[in-house]
Amino acid sequence: MKTAFFSTKSYDRDYFDRFNASGHELTYFDVSLNKNSVALSQGHDAVCLFVNDKANAAVIEQLAANGTRIIALRCAGFNNVDLAAAAANNIKVVRVPAYSPEAVAEHAVALILTLNRKIHKAYNRVRDSNFSLENLLGFNLHGKTVGVIGTGIIGRCFCRIMLGFGCRILAHDLYPSEEMIKAGVLYTTLDTIWQESDIISLHCPLLPETKHLVNKDSFAKMKKGVMLINTSRGAVINTADAVEALKKEQLGYLGIDVYEQEEKLFFKDLSGSIMQDDVIARLTSFPNVLITSHQGFFTKEALEQIALVTLKNLSDFESGLPLENEVKG
Repeated sequence: MKTAFFSTKSYDRDYFDRFNASGHELTYFDVSLNKNSVALSQGHDAVCLFVNDKANAAVIEQLAANGTRIIALRCAGFNNVDLAAAAANNIKVVRVPAYSPEAVAEHAVALILTLNRKIHKAYNRVRDSNFSLENLLGFNLHGKTVGVIGTGIIGRCFCRIMLGFGCRILAHDLYPSEEMIKAGVLYTTLDTIWQESDIISLHCPLLPETKHLVNKDSFAKMKKGVMLINTSRGAVINTADAVEALKKEQLGYLGIDVYEQEEKLFFKDLSGSIMQDDVIARLTSFPNVLITSHQGFFTKEALEQIALVTLKNLSDFESGLPLENEVKG
């Protein structure tokens, strides 16, 4: 199947070429999909998108006009695709629902440990022959209360890891997991999580009801000095409200692998440019904020699964087989 890949990097090309046993014709584009680049899809049966590609109604109409019959997301999230428009234009949408949940969960824990024990600061100090422990004080994770928003596959992996640290786990999900309940996770309300958690980790999808779920009202209910971790989607947090909570020292630590306006920044080398995003510039000025650029998924195992599942989705569509990873509006 002739497929146009948008927002590709060298690692995308390496892994997809390596596992393309079915012989799909893959065309790679560095640019992201949007109204200005959609013309590149002309003549392709499929397009393959990543998290910051934009497939809104106008783009989807153009995709259909260009001959595209399927949108293959090489990620789990699908908030960047107008599913109603895709259905109206008879374009199927498939995704990779679980490429490596352990990778993202482990990255969330890495953010917690780095922020808490200030590993990044200690590393830089020692490189400058500064062996002082001043201002590197952390806290024991054992016995702390950790709030988990969303206990899908990634959220459950995260819970298991934090249970191993000896933490008390509070969780909120519309569909509580029996496995997690048996493991000792207590499902409760969001208000209880805001009020009782020492650490809060977000693992929910970005939906209309979760956009800005964490905002000034929820920050006001949290313990002073709480740690907030986000490896889900940037817009789950109202970033402007997070900045205010940091300034007031209500929010004691912030670790994010996603950002509300990340499509203009992440996956690009902007080291020689003037930062135009004032909000992220302000965030990086705080000593208790740690930002990584959507690398939670970025492991060998995850890239292999992304390639294998995406290519299988395309092969199943081409062969007229049921699409087990189809997303419907």
